[in-house]
Amino acid sequence: MKGRILAISVSSRKGTAKENVPEASLRENHGIEGDAHAGDWHRQVSLLASESIDKIRTPEVDFRPGAFAENLTTEGIDLASVAIGDRLLLGEGIELEITQIGKECHDRCSVFEQMGDCVMPREGIFTRVLHGGRLRAGDTVEIKSANETG
Repeated sequence: MKGRILAISVSSRKGTAKENVPEASLRENHGIEGDAHAGDWHRQVSLLASESIDKIRTPEVDFRPGAFAENLTTEGIDLASVAIGDRLLLGEGIELEITQIGKECHDRCSVFEQMGDCVMPREGIFTRVLHGGRLRAGDTVEIKSANETG
C-alpha cells in the first residue's frame, strides 16, 4: 500500500508551531535539516496521518498540517498499522525506521486546550533517518514491515 506525503512541516524552535514547506532535506542519523527536533536521538522525524487528524476535526476547527507539531502529514496509508522496527520508504530512496508510537504529553498543547483532546500522543509516529535525501510534498510513502527487511 502506498500513500503520499500531504505536507512537510518544520520549526526552528521547539514548542512553536511548525510551518509548511514545499520540500526538505532529510539527513541520515539527524532528521530534517533546519528542524528543531532533528539531532542524534530516536525521534528525528515525526509523522501523523491526515486520517488521524480527521478524527478530531470539527466544522468549527479545521487543523492545518503541522498543527500537531508533526514533521510529515501523510494521506492514504495506514500509519496505525506500523510497529516498532518497521520502515517507511519515502520519495526516491529515503528510508525511516519506526522508533516510537505515540508519546507522553507533559503539557497541554494548544490543540488539547482548544478541543479537549489531541491525537498525536496516541497516533503520532516517531522515526530515525536511515537513508536521507530530498523530500517533496506529494512524494510517495510506503510501509515496509520489519519482517520484510531481513
